[in-house]
Amino acid sequence: MRVRVFVSLKNGVLDPQGKAVERSLHALGYKEVNDVRMGKYIELTIENLSREEADARIRQMCEKLLANPVIEDYRYEIQE
Repeated sequence: MRVRVFVSLKNGVLDPQGKAVERSLHALGYKEVNDVRMGKYIELTIENLSREEADARIRQMCEKLLANPVIEDYRYEIQE
């Protein structure tokens, strides 16, 4: 199975990297861009698990390592 994990900062958490990108885009003339938020994209290959087992394991991976649940939200997609 191929897994795609998307991690982003929760609303209300300051995003200095997003602000830096927003300022740079404005400096390049893209004044229409506002409220840039940066995140992470992670791809995994999972083998030898049922879909239900993979779902549980991926959730554990996100909670323990791939995302910081205090300040980040995550979602994932499983493709077989």
